[in-house]
Amino acid sequence: MIGKLSAQRAEAERRSNSGLDFVRTSGSSVIDSRRILRVPLYYDFASSLCYVTHRAMQRMAGTLGELGIALAWLPLDLGRLLGPYVAGEEVPDARRENARRVAAELGVALDVPRIWPDSAALNAAAFTAERAGRGETWRERVFTAMFEEHRLAPSDDDVLALAREIALPLAANDLARGRRELEVKTEVAREEQVTGVPTFMLGTWPFGGIQPDDTMKRVLERYAQKARAGDIS
Repeated sequence: MIGKLSAQRAEAERRSNSGLDFVRTSGSSVIDSRRILRVPLYYDFASSLCYVTHRAMQRMAGTLGELGIALAWLPLDLGRLLGPYVAGEEVPDARRENARRVAAELGVALDVPRIWPDSAALNAAAFTAERAGRGETWRERVFTAMFEEHRLAPSDDDVLALAREIALPLAANDLARGRRELEVKTEVAREEQVTGVPTFMLGTWPFGGIQPDDTMKRVLERYAQKARAGDIS
């Protein structure tokens, strides 16, 4: 745990991870009475299954729009959360095989790395990208670099170079700030009983993993119905 992480700060983070927004114009008037459900989605750029989830959610963009669901992608440090994941160490064959199986079921081409990638700086930069309104672009560039270009151990300079490729203003002090945010977000995820990635937070229920499109649609549709009826906090 982080010694300086206060209960108040963690609670504020939890509140910021959930909630309901409304569809609005560029001003302040509501143009649609249907509430947009914000679903936090915890991920780590090192995770093969998070890459698969990224591709699957791109494919399901239309479905998410129909359901009135907006995903809020939240990076965390899986190694800090669970312990056995260490950058540069070999990934057990059983875990690699599971990732290959899931990717095949979802129709996503995946070459599972033999080593656990170093994603710390990439995850840290995601906070700056989100604040700049470039979160989706950053995820696409990073996941492509990690799992299609096999750039598994990027230095801070490599991360800054990736940011320049997409015209994302990012400096070394942003990475330092992002690393602190990553620690906080990881501890919040622990308190929310997140035990892996990807994890969709459906209210207070951590729905872990990624399923075929039809299954995900049913799960999210049921959640949306209950949330809008006030049956889920």
